[in-house]
Amino acid sequence: MTAAPPELDSRALWPAAEFTARLRAVTATRYHDLHPFNQRMHRGELTPAELRRWIAARFHYQRHIPVKDALILAGLDRPEDRRAWQCRIHDQDGTDDTGGGIERWLRLGEAAGLAREELLDASRVPPGVRFAVEAYVTFCRQRPVLDAVAASLTELSAPDLMRTRIAAFERHYPWIDPAGLAYFRTRVTQGARDAEQALALVLARARTQEEQQRAVAALEFKCEVLWALLDAVDRSGP
Repeated sequence: MTAAPPELDSRALWPAAEFTARLRAVTATRYHDLHPFNQRMHRGELTPAELRRWIAARFHYQRHIPVKDALILAGLDRPEDRRAWQCRIHDQDGTDDTGGGIERWLRLGEAAGLAREELLDASRVPPGVRFAVEAYVTFCRQRPVLDAVAASLTELSAPDLMRTRIAAFERHYPWIDPAGLAYFRTRVTQGARDAEQALALVLARARTQEEQQRAVAALEFKCEVLWALLDAVDRSGP
């Protein structure tokens, strides 16, 4: 009797190039640059009220970025990884009186005609936005650090989105002081650096196909969070 051929191991580790391609495919097809609200923003179709509503709601997400990064930092077990990840918290919270990304987002709001107090008043944030942000922070708190780092890989597409957004604001929303776009300009380079760092960590830490699949699923989840946030913004106004 002829022996049956051995079964292929469906759990074999994906080569790094294939794993990377699978991760990039997620952001290429699910990133929130494809959301109708972002598409309308970039075509110049948002009213001033809609744009202000987005800036205010998105600030709630921005102010929680260093929180989720602190949770990831606590899960990293190698000093060199923790030292590298710390720069993300500094980028958002700032390291001196000039402030970081959170301060730059507040200035974006001011350039669009919003008072700081309005941005800082979380009670005005739509419930759907609060739910999406809390879901992301909770994910980073409860899931293995590999999953949390992989979720941050939406940064793979962030630099291109920032370039598109800068061009759209300059062309379609000239009533916003160009100085208010500093957050977007800074994130072009920061996002590229962060994506490279996070991708290297994910490639090194995912040692089984199951872990690789979890990483892809984590990135899909993050894309859904960003999509849900925009859904809430889009539906919260008249």
